[in-house]
Amino acid sequence: MDNRIIITAAVTGSNPTKEMNPAVPYTPKEIAAAAVQCHKAGAAIAHIHVRDPNTGKPAFEKALFKEVLDRIRDRCDMLVNLTTSGLHLSGPDAIAQRLEPVSLKPDMCSLDLGSMNFRDRVFSNPPQWSREAAKCMAENGVKPEIEVFEPGHIRQAVDLVKGGMILPPPAFQLCMGVYWGIEASVESLLFMKNRLPDDCCWSVLGIGPAQLSMITMGILLGGHIRVGFEDNIYRKKGVLAESNAEMVDMAADLAVRLGREVATPAQAREILGLPY
Repeated sequence: MDNRIIITAAVTGSNPTKEMNPAVPYTPKEIAAAAVQCHKAGAAIAHIHVRDPNTGKPAFEKALFKEVLDRIRDRCDMLVNLTTSGLHLSGPDAIAQRLEPVSLKPDMCSLDLGSMNFRDRVFSNPPQWSREAAKCMAENGVKPEIEVFEPGHIRQAVDLVKGGMILPPPAFQLCMGVYWGIEASVESLLFMKNRLPDDCCWSVLGIGPAQLSMITMGILLGGHIRVGFEDNIYRKKGVLAESNAEMVDMAADLAVRLGREVATPAQAREILGLPY
């Protein structure tokens, strides 16, 4: 087992607001600055959503993604993973809109497989989306981060890998505790992990209070981990985190205490099979 662990920082997402935690970043400048701070704390990857800079509402403008990507790359060597989730997009051109960040050629893009009830809405990921997204990412030299919320999503991903649409090693993000995906429990995490292909890289996240237990299990089981405001805004029960970097620092310290070596961005590239 490779002892190195990749820490991903998901610095804003689309759900948390400044009313929930004043440190949640909205503007491209704030989002990029949060990512760079996480890099200094030990994160090798920044997972990026963008917001309307004025209202903080979820946005999906290519120009906003580009500004964040450029700002991060100007200041550090961390890998950048742009979302293609497009949860709030709809209409006949939704797939094309969701794939616009891929053309910016970040290191990675998220690839969500399988439709599901997601909190109070339907997260639509039809088979056509999965195939077109995998093809688009391959053509642009962007590595998919396969986000899975339940076991069936893993089965679909394995089918894409076997079909040559996702190049090895496939990278999975096990999303635990999202309403209404699989619950964040030790039993469920083991169940999901045991269904992954042998030659994959995998990471785990836990939503809200499940963040600490899930990343602890990820560390102990030899996986990689994700933290950040997209998943959780609290440092501990009732105490808001002061920054995304504080959460990364906590995760890095925990990983070292449990015998893992925190991977640099260059080492993360090697683990994930990405070019330098």
